[in-house]
Amino acid sequence: MIIEKFEDVVAWQKARIFVNEIYKKFSLSRDFGFRDQILRASVSVMNNIAEGFEKRSNKDFKKYLVISKGSCGEVRSMLYLAKDFKYIDQKDFELFYGMTIEISKIISGFIKSLNLN
Repeated sequence: MIIEKFEDVVAWQKARIFVNEIYKKFSLSRDFGFRDQILRASVSVMNNIAEGFEKRSNKDFKKYLVISKGSCGEVRSMLYLAKDFKYIDQKDFELFYGMTIEISKIISGFIKSLNLN
């Protein structure tokens, strides 16, 4: 499959779904600092994929994919706090955690494929 636009990138598609789920869960939180951080980090996952793709060079794209993967880890870390603070239950934690792991693995695979080119 030829990727012609960032919207074709599976990691971006999955990150978009993830952001929507995170927003549904946390957008009304009254812990403003926590809410803003987890929302920004989740948006960063998808936006860095888009921004890197639009740079139109494999070197830049890889750099932004690495940043996106880092944001994925940041969100995953914050999910532990969300569970500790009882903002989410175990079921939501496992759902969101699994989504971040899946996105992170896809990004890793994409980075490896770019290294081959």
